[in-house]
Amino acid sequence: FMKVTFLGTGTSHGVPMIACNCKVCTSENPKNKRMRTSVLVCDKGCNILIDATPELRLQCIKNNVTRLDAVLITHPHADHIFGLDDLRRFNMVQRMDIPIYGTFHTLDTIRKTFSYVFNNKPDPGGCKPRFSMNVIQGNLEIGDFSIVPIEAIHGDGQVTGYRFERFAYITDVSEIPAVSLEKLKDIDVLILGALRYTPHVKHFNIEQALRIVQQVKPRKTYFTHMCHDIEHEEDNRKLPAGVEFAFDGLVIEL
Repeated sequence: FMKVTFLGTGTSHGVPMIACNCKVCTSENPKNKRMRTSVLVCDKGCNILIDATPELRLQCIKNNVTRLDAVLITHPHADHIFGLDDLRRFNMVQRMDIPIYGTFHTLDTIRKTFSYVFNNKPDPGGCKPRFSMNVIQGNLEIGDFSIVPIEAIHGDGQVTGYRFERFAYITDVSEIPAVSLEKLKDIDVLILGALRYTPHVKHFNIEQALRIVQQVKPRKTYFTHMCHDIEHEEDNRKLPAGVEFAFDGLVIEL
């Protein structure tokens, strides 16, 4: 079985948010506590991380992640790349560079953001992570995985989704072009970003995300990247059959 673990399901602010006393931020339900959005995809001993959040260390400890074979980056916003420094622990454990995949723009931003990693200065103490940077130029073959990159729109920028055979992952999205919708046909599970009920210029709201579900018609859909407007139990009951809000620590098998 392919196993997908939701390491985090929250927005760039996380939930609870700083200095917020709303009912979701003060909820005791663990399903309302959301680290920044990321998943781990595992099959036949190969572990692929999608996005490296600021809580990556905590997410790996909580979910007993002891190996990473590759990291796919959707886009270079802080909540999706700021955990990359934590890869140095995997460098030590695995004694290898960790391959990172993304668009040219994404990798260029990572090089600028983590300039100390690429300055070619000696690092005898192992204080810097070691990446091998791979520009996406078509479909990917990593371990036994065949992965199809899916281009989508994130406000005035771009985001890369990923399809693993019968499963696809797209977050931080405000529009999916027709050519990309074609790449989502005939999937069993769709993980899709759905921020809140009210509109947002850079993210699908719940209504827009549900329209995509109606077009793609996956067997099962999980929404992710939710803000504190979403109360897990109450709002899950409002969703149609086959659609659920994900939560941190949720594991699905395909």
